Amino acid sequence: MQQRRRFIASLTRIAAATAVLGGSLPAVAADTIKVGILHSLSGTMAISETTLKDVALMAIEEINARGGVLGRKLEPVVVDPASNWPLFAEKARQLIAKDKVAAVFGCWTSVSRKSVLPVFKELNGLLFYPVQYEGEELEKNVFYTGAAPNQQAIPAVEYLMSKDGGGARRFVLLGTDYVYPRTTNKILRAFLKSKGVKDSDIQEAYTPFGHADYQTIVANIKKFSAGGKTAVISTINGDSNVPFYKELGNAGLKATEVPVVAFSVGEEELRGVDTRPLVGHLAAWNYFGSVKNPVNVDFTRKWRAYAAARKLPNADKAVTNDPMEATYVGIHMWAQAVEKAKSVDTDKVIAAMAGQSFKAPSGFTLTMDASNHHLHKPVMIGEIRADGQFNVVWKSKAPIRAQPWSPYIKGNESKQKL
Repeated sequence: MQQRRRFIASLTRIAAATAVLGGSLPAVAADTIKVGILHSLSGTMAISETTLKDVALMAIEEINARGGVLGRKLEPVVVDPASNWPLFAEKARQLIAKDKVAAVFGCWTSVSRKSVLPVFKELNGLLFYPVQYEGEELEKNVFYTGAAPNQQAIPAVEYLMSKDGGGARRFVLLGTDYVYPRTTNKILRAFLKSKGVKDSDIQEAYTPFGHADYQTIVANIKKFSAGGKTAVISTINGDSNVPFYKELGNAGLKATEVPVVAFSVGEEELRGVDTRPLVGHLAAWNYFGSVKNPVNVDFTRKWRAYAAARKLPNADKAVTNDPMEATYVGIHMWAQAVEKAKSVDTDKVIAAMAGQSFKAPSGFTLTMDASNHHLHKPVMIGEIRADGQFNVVWKSKAPIRAQPWSPYIKGNESKQKL
């Protein structure tokens, strides 16, 4: 009995000491906040997604160098869903349920985002999606830091139809065969019809992921363009962009004859292409690496230094692009929201995200809309230069509020907020 009393007294002293010492206990040293990075590092989408993983790691290092979030360091958990859409869902479940990440930064294609949505809803996880998309979606568990159609696709087509853009009256809608290109082209077809363009002046064509032979398609574009001033709107994704642009060059299809405006081609994709025959073709984004302002000078300098220090592939030719900026902004905004919420709890962070702002490399201050989980973003249209960068030929005067549900699709009028 006496021995039992001594044992209980000893436990009481240990408990009292623990209560007094509190925050100095060694458990705090291991107390990190895990964040998931869900990008294809292999397969057809690796050409686009690998740099998003790397810029996410750079942003996390920046935040940690400033002391982390809530006094805790961020710990990245990187997975590779390998351009396999069902595998995206499996990896998302692993990150949320097993690794216990506070948020996930990832996906590129809409099919990968659609694959993971049920997992984030079921487990109440938080996804930051950094790429332009087709809209027609608004989810509590997702923050969309890329462009909605009215922040990219619609302004691009308006530009092509304008005098400055060449006054196009016939359009080829060319994309990879999945939800983003098909839905975007449904919206664009409705928009073009509202502008008086006939169905006979619109041609649609789709190719599978990883498609490499564009000889017939480019020949058809050339033939179609004989019927009047024609422009190509490209929603080709991934490494198929390389053979498509090579075939444009081989066919001698110049921007002065049939301009191509791309929604998924940026500086990173053009690194694998001889861009000299492509000079003058266009891309529409919310940011280009060539924009000149102090924030972008700092951003591009840091990225080049990071790429060199980590010995990333082609580090000597390191470039920045729009989805990289969207990733960078999203991570910093999430960190700001966690600090405001004083918690990594999903619902508290969602509430704190409303109205968050960040001075972005685009030169604009971007704001997270208070009700629709999309950024207010500027729109820019750039011409391809011989060095693989872009000259900005048009941009909006201010950031534009996203319309997740396109007004050109019937029944969307009342769906603009959660």
